[in-house]
Amino acid sequence: MAAHVAEGIATTVLVFPLVETHRRHALTRHWSRRLLRMLKVDARLHGGSLDDVGGNLLIVANHISWLDIFVVLSVRPARFVAKAELRRWPFVGPLLTGAGTLYVERARRRDAHKVNRHAAEALARGDVVAIFPEGTTTDGTSLLPFHGSLLQPIVDAEGHVLPVALRYRTPEGEHTAAAAYVGDTSIVESFWRLTGERSVVVEMHVGAPLPARLRHRRELARAAEHVIRTVLASAATSRAPGTRGDPAA
Repeated sequence: MAAHVAEGIATTVLVFPLVETHRRHALTRHWSRRLLRMLKVDARLHGGSLDDVGGNLLIVANHISWLDIFVVLSVRPARFVAKAELRRWPFVGPLLTGAGTLYVERARRRDAHKVNRHAAEALARGDVVAIFPEGTTTDGTSLLPFHGSLLQPIVDAEGHVLPVALRYRTPEGEHTAAAAYVGDTSIVESFWRLTGERSVVVEMHVGAPLPARLRHRRELARAAEHVIRTVLASAATSRAPGTRGDPAA
């Protein structure tokens, strides 16, 4: 794992500046899939595909773990909007920074406006941006209200919102908190607990794209929240296997 993380940091620092965007995306996806395999995490897709919609796309997902970022990246490389504290995390911080993450100091309102502007510009160029509009993590058994301010960039860019519901399960289909990163849990404790599991299944339930043009950010946030809440509620009674996010695994 240490060698894999070191390889990822070296790739973002030394290789990314020299290659085209599509090559960076391929390297990001490959690295993230290898990470999931090392952690014995089986990513499965339900519903649509994250590749069905082109650029100018905002992926909106519920937030359970630091692993959520790499789960999404294993299927669809994107620029995440994340809290500034992640930039200072050992190992994870350099990886996220090298992948183009946009950091926001939530205590500074002006900083949020600046990040929203940068995100809107990236979306307008055809990039894919991903956010966790709950603003914090849960253990996966509940969904917090979405913050509409985080969806303003896609409204400005007149693109689409793609709701993605994440759910962690055991191979037998039961809920597991093995990957949860909540409360006073440290990143080391969370990582250690995850590696103690023989295997974990993470389901990605992809909803239909929501057009953002001429819609208010709060209305759009409520619509995305409703889609994810509905999917999670229905998934709780289903054990459908879904489609593996990484066929090579």
